[in-house]
Amino acid sequence: MRLLHIDSAITGEQSVSRQLTAHTVAAWVARHPGTQVEYLDLAVQAPSHLAAQSLGFRTGQAAATEIERQENALSEALVSQFLAADVIVVGAPLYNFSIPSQLKAWIDRIAQTGRTFKYTDKGPVGLAGGKTVIVASSRGGVYSTSEGGQAMEHQESYLKVVFGFFGITDVRFVRAEGVGMGPDAKAAALASAEQDVQAHTGVAANQAQVAQAA
Repeated sequence: MRLLHIDSAITGEQSVSRQLTAHTVAAWVARHPGTQVEYLDLAVQAPSHLAAQSLGFRTGQAAATEIERQENALSEALVSQFLAADVIVVGAPLYNFSIPSQLKAWIDRIAQTGRTFKYTDKGPVGLAGGKTVIVASSRGGVYSTSEGGQAMEHQESYLKVVFGFFGITDVRFVRAEGVGMGPDAKAAALASAEQDVQAHTGVAANQAQVAQAA
């Protein structure tokens, strides 16, 4: 089994989503010994945003310049890495009601016709089914408990849609929200996220790790 561990938060050791992905991956590996883990830090290795030089995978045209060859190679490496994984753990903090631009840039690279989806006479069909995606979602405020909050949130909702578009129906969320609303709210959010980790990995809680993450 191959697991791709992705972080996208730009706040380093202060990042809640990074703490959650680390705990989730550790719990998954404990439950599934022998899992091979590959790590991708999008805050450090962020792919460039799509531009004319990086559209080779969409146009099907051969690269004409060295920059285009490099961009095509990057897109191929990222989509191949994604397709090779059985499990993807994605750290996705809420930035300005959505996901980090680094994570969006990665999604834009792996959204490739003929690789992760295709169009048919009945509409789009995902080609990357059979995978499990666990999203470690962190939020400074609380968005899940009201219609207004849900309407403002384009983080979990977007990721569920885009991975579903790729054919992935098993998308799970480890959520810590309200972490910016004071120490008590953060502690409660981490405790709730720990329950999500248990539910989505099948591993008993390690309260020491949660306390350390706080």
